Amino acid sequence: MTALKVYTLSNCDTCRKAVKWLRAHGVAFAELAIRTTPPTEDELRTMLAAGGGERRKLFNTSGADYRAQSLGETLPTLSDAAALGLLAGNGNLVKRPFAIGAGVALVGFDEAAWTAALGKK
Repeated sequence: MTALKVYTLSNCDTCRKAVKWLRAHGVAFAELAIRTTPPTEDELRTMLAAGGGERRKLFNTSGADYRAQSLGETLPTLSDAAALGLLAGNGNLVKRPFAIGAGVALVGFDEAAWTAALGKK
């Protein structure tokens, strides 16, 4: 099994760009459907730490589920455990693509950041 997991949504243009980039650069990865298999709380905790503890960076803030739950207003009042529990329970809330593996923790697709993290040019 490959060490890099990439959580994506099939109709997400950014996810498709990330997957295309990974394939073009010969990076081995396992692609997981974020809606049916959201990241685990441990993976989310790792990503949170990599992002400097900013929970908002893990959320798909433009998504309907985020707006429906008024998370823009309530997120600041939630504990890390509560926020991570929401994300682990609903893949629609997770910003994507979400790539995690040995020494890699990337959310969203920024080609320069992915190149730096995965050592590919």
